Amino acid sequence: MNLEQGAQRANPLTRIIDAALQRDGGWLPFDRFMALALYAPGLGYYANASRKFGRMPSSGSDFVTAPELTPLFGRALAVQVAEALEKTGTDEVWEFGAGSGALALQLLDALGDRVARYRIVDLSGTLRERQQQTLAKHAAKVEWLSELPESMNGVVVGNEVLDAMPVQLLARSGGQWFERGVVAQGDGFAWSDRPTDLRPPVEIEGEHDYLTEIHPQAEAFIATLADRLGRGAAFFFDYGFPESEYYHPQRHMGTVMCHRGHQADGDPLSDVGEKDITAHVNFTGVALAGQNAGLEVLGYCNQARFLLNAGILPMMEQATLAERSMAARLIHEHEMGELFKVVGFAAGEPWDAIGFAEGDRSHTL
Repeated sequence: MNLEQGAQRANPLTRIIDAALQRDGGWLPFDRFMALALYAPGLGYYANASRKFGRMPSSGSDFVTAPELTPLFGRALAVQVAEALEKTGTDEVWEFGAGSGALALQLLDALGDRVARYRIVDLSGTLRERQQQTLAKHAAKVEWLSELPESMNGVVVGNEVLDAMPVQLLARSGGQWFERGVVAQGDGFAWSDRPTDLRPPVEIEGEHDYLTEIHPQAEAFIATLADRLGRGAAFFFDYGFPESEYYHPQRHMGTVMCHRGHQADGDPLSDVGEKDITAHVNFTGVALAGQNAGLEVLGYCNQARFLLNAGILPMMEQATLAERSMAARLIHEHEMGELFKVVGFAAGEPWDAIGFAEGDRSHTL
């Protein structure tokens, strides 16, 4: 692609990616493409003004997360957060990627005076505006930051944060490993593979062609968090698997997926900036990154077990039929209950966290 061709491309985000391609000799590794597609200031998916979060496509949203489904998600999580605040002797909650602000509202409502300060770390200015509206009644407690501070204490929560961190793609073809990247092609983009010394963290059995991801950015984020969290705990919810399942020989198509208008598709190179791009989380890599950086793993289990341990069933019994129906989606195995997992960390002395009291699967990591 030459400069004249690049100038003809009307989409401003596409032109930014074109410029990055030109600086790098016409080829971008997928993690850099994904970072621009999601986070380019003002233009990337998470930086633009689209609605993103909501229950139905009629709202103009692209997907729904647990806090939008029901406030019982936040109320149950608050049980674990309250315990963690007490055990760590802290009074601050930190949320990464707070989305619509629904989870922050649920936690603040449930925790009351146990939280002196609620800090949100979010890169999106448009989402920050939406969060400020949602959290107006708690404005005196809430503070926004655009990056991780040098030091912090408190309880960290992150719901569907790790899956949005850029991943590198590795493809095995004809017995040789390649890194999959992106090139310009016509009015859009296309895949292009280059030989690489990078490998998945485990040997992939068999000789068949295989596509997968590695997660250096998510693991670096956890390591940085470990370095800066003096006293406290952290709980991350996301869809994903332990390493043995993530890199199973039969999972040969990778996990990168896009979401738009509550529909999923597997083409991150089209409609760039107009849809979410995600990948499942390798929870073994996340747990090891935290452990190697000095955190203690409190537990790892599926979302259903965590919420049941935290007492969501008695909460559902007091709810309306419609509310119970929505909350059931959080714990049913064929909905979010099994696909979504939770990993917990402690900075300092660990304890038997209530969320992992039964059904802890740390031994599978």
